[in-house]
Amino acid sequence: MPNLPKRFASVLLGTAFAASMVLAGCSARVSSGYRYHDTYYGDDHLWDQGEVTYYGRWEGDTHRAHRDFRRRPSNEQKEYWEWRHNHH
Repeated sequence: MPNLPKRFASVLLGTAFAASMVLAGCSARVSSGYRYHDTYYGDDHLWDQGEVTYYGRWEGDTHRAHRDFRRRPSNEQKEYWEWRHNHH
């Protein structure tokens, strides 16, 4: 029984460490955006703040109301990637 407090402390410390790793992973994923695979061009794009800027420009240039890219129909997503590949 004398080892019970040491085991409890070890478990508590391990749990705290694991929780901090999970939270750090979540914040990194949010800050870096998400990846989008462009099947038409066969390449990957990181949807980050830079891509958000281009997307907003595309919406303005094509006179479209703002809509989350992931909710756009596939033909409009394809139109965006065609436009995007011509506007570096």
